Amino acid sequence: MGDAFDDNYETFKALLDAFPPSEAVKRLELFGIEQDVVQRIRDRHEQETVRIKELEEPHAVVLGNRDTWYTGPQAKDKCWPAIECELRKAGWPQSPAIDDLDNSSTRVVSLLNHPKEKSFSTRGLVVGYVQSGKTTNFTAVMAKAADRGYKLFIVLAGIHNGLRRQTQARLVQQLVEPNPSMWSQLTGLDKDFTPQENPASYFGKNNKTHVLCVVKKNATVLRKLARWLEKASDYLGDCPALIIDDEADQATVATKSINPLILSIMGSLPKSAYVGYTASPFANLLIDPGADDLYPRDFVVNLPKPAGHFGTEVLFGRYALDGDDPDQVDDGHDMIRSVPEDDVPCVRPATKADIEGFEPVITETLRAAVEYFWLVTAARRVRGTGNPHNTMLIHTSVNTSVHNSFHRPLQHLRDTAARSMQDAGFIARLRGLWDRENDRVLAKEFGEEKVLFDQLVEKLPGVLQSCRVIMDNSSSEDRLDYENGPVVAIAVGGNTLSRGLTLEGLSVSYFVRAVSAYDTLLQMGRWFGFRNGYADLPRIWMTDELAEWFRHLATVETEMRRDIDTYMTEDETPLTFAVRLRTHPALRVTAAAKMRDAVTAASSYGGKRVQTHYFHTNADWLRGNIKAARTLVAASVAHSGRVDERPEDGRYVFHQVPHDLVVDFLSDYRFHEKSPENDADLIIGYIRKRVSSAGSLQRWNVAIVGNPQGDDFAFGSGVAVGRNTRARLKTNDVVADFADIKTLMSRRDAGVDLAGDVSPLTEKAIRELRQSELPTSGLLVLYPIDKVSEPGPDKKLRAPLNAEEDVIGVGLVFPEPQYEDSTVEKYISANLANVRIEDEDYSLVDSEEA
Repeated sequence: MGDAFDDNYETFKALLDAFPPSEAVKRLELFGIEQDVVQRIRDRHEQETVRIKELEEPHAVVLGNRDTWYTGPQAKDKCWPAIECELRKAGWPQSPAIDDLDNSSTRVVSLLNHPKEKSFSTRGLVVGYVQSGKTTNFTAVMAKAADRGYKLFIVLAGIHNGLRRQTQARLVQQLVEPNPSMWSQLTGLDKDFTPQENPASYFGKNNKTHVLCVVKKNATVLRKLARWLEKASDYLGDCPALIIDDEADQATVATKSINPLILSIMGSLPKSAYVGYTASPFANLLIDPGADDLYPRDFVVNLPKPAGHFGTEVLFGRYALDGDDPDQVDDGHDMIRSVPEDDVPCVRPATKADIEGFEPVITETLRAAVEYFWLVTAARRVRGTGNPHNTMLIHTSVNTSVHNSFHRPLQHLRDTAARSMQDAGFIARLRGLWDRENDRVLAKEFGEEKVLFDQLVEKLPGVLQSCRVIMDNSSSEDRLDYENGPVVAIAVGGNTLSRGLTLEGLSVSYFVRAVSAYDTLLQMGRWFGFRNGYADLPRIWMTDELAEWFRHLATVETEMRRDIDTYMTEDETPLTFAVRLRTHPALRVTAAAKMRDAVTAASSYGGKRVQTHYFHTNADWLRGNIKAARTLVAASVAHSGRVDERPEDGRYVFHQVPHDLVVDFLSDYRFHEKSPENDADLIIGYIRKRVSSAGSLQRWNVAIVGNPQGDDFAFGSGVAVGRNTRARLKTNDVVADFADIKTLMSRRDAGVDLAGDVSPLTEKAIRELRQSELPTSGLLVLYPIDKVSEPGPDKKLRAPLNAEEDVIGVGLVFPEPQYEDSTVEKYISANLANVRIEDEDYSLVDSEEA
């Protein structure tokens, strides 16, 4: 019975390739299949459809609520099973790696149009992580689309030959070689697109093969392809095409040549689906949705982060977002090493005028980075596992002559090291470096065995002998080539190494390049990815400012992905919501040209929790804040309706304090300029608008939270609590007059003014309780912080605060707005004002010019 049912179900799925579900069911009935079996088949199909829609990962935002036509691979498929087989041979585990790839690629294909539709023009976006396997994902998507009848596959593979060649090789290996009779190729390993004579030989009815074309985003190449497709128009009416745009934020958006050419190519294909892939989707999310452009109007998909992936947050940590428990927000791994600002002019010209004749200096930090790379390579040879290649990246400038200037001093450093292998002082320095790094990052925490210095030192002469110094840039013929045996290389480069291209076995990075935008900075992070067999060994040398920028980026990424996931549950579409992108005082979100259609998004303080984590450490600044805090406490004692005193817990709460006392405090308290979310003028303006327009925030609860074990801090008026300890994030080059403690408030503190013990409650439960008990009251929490604040023994990434005076931290908790809320401008987003939606099916009807 089971076999008969399965056979009939496979027949039904085969019918779905040609007919919609209702028509397929009717055909089953015409075959004489019994009603109860037909009903079971319908039930199973509905369950499969729901499974696709409700996959936990990836999360997606979709245009409309259309039923998916694709429910997963079938027994007759050939392309996807070949990829599965290839991945198993490469050592991929079925669970979770292959299963996750199967689920996420199925989700993407399910959002494409059925290839039998008469015409379609789909636009979607897939958001991955840097170096996380996006190529493997879109290869799987192509395979599954091919198995269902998509004919033409165009892959836009970045702007450099290296990435295009790498992508072509991957697709040939995983798609073409397992099924050579099923594929025709318009491009080759060393050959970008050149027009073929006879389009009919590729697209005519007699040719059943799939057509693969991997091209650079280069105007000359794309123009040739567009013209050739125009000539082939007689054969394209029944040619469902899938266009994959790898690194979709690069060159595609707001360019005068590339963008129109991509649109022209799509215009010549009556049935086309455009899917952009990127880890830095900022520009794509800011395209004008009302224009005939590539805004992802049909769907946005978040790919899950693969197990074992090193991403921004894993390495740099991030700041707490609203709803986070700070105790659960990790600081990241202790793998970042500080490059002093004084070193930067030694490795990068200060101005354009300094480029000519520039000679880099091998500073102590650069020497340590290079020597550590040699030690890592030797240690990996001792282990004998994982990727056979070993690469170091040095990226200080975009200028090719600067890259080339590193060649001689790096070779001299290598040759000197090779001659010093019998020098006791040199060996002692290497031993000290290795032991210090092993102590800071423990191998056992990553499931690895510690390699002792005496084990690896025997491998060092061979490492130095095989180490090459490679200038990989547009002016050099030298290139990283991982196809001809194991590589040990120090690669100095710029843009050719900054996007898409995988640096195999990358273990050490020295990065001080100045950039101005989120997407550029994130894509520079070639150190993101997988480090199987040496997850404990990677290190990154960079300035403290750059490390803070990456930490901010990790926060932006997390918040952006939460937006996508949240809107998925709220019946939104890419045309009814715009993903918000948190701004930064020193960085643009993307290039100015790509933001010309963006708007400043309104983001309310309503229901939010705001806290200070940046502080100056000089005495004058801190004394001013102490004075403001003591003034507020004195006023609260005099004007509050009720006081809860719990000095044994380090807690005081003054209830029903008039809002003007809070406003006066915020006017006197000085927030650090690096905290745009802590803008006193915006907060004060928000409070006053809520008071005047909605009648809320007229009364506040002012709390003091201290540590009962700390030394007393006196606020005056008989109020004193123990000082809190908040260590700063560690830097080797301690910046004068600045400290970042990263997080201040705990989940419990956000409910310090509520009745009963809230510590067992979740963040959501505390928020709901606040809304029930205190729907119109704000909460302001003062934290006296010990000026020394030694970190605990388990806080490896922390250093003593060492401020000149005690620090006053401030947390603010705002109630949910009951009416239309006043807003605060903190984000940018796409402008949806010119998009008109037909309410019934959410389809894009037209665009109105402003």
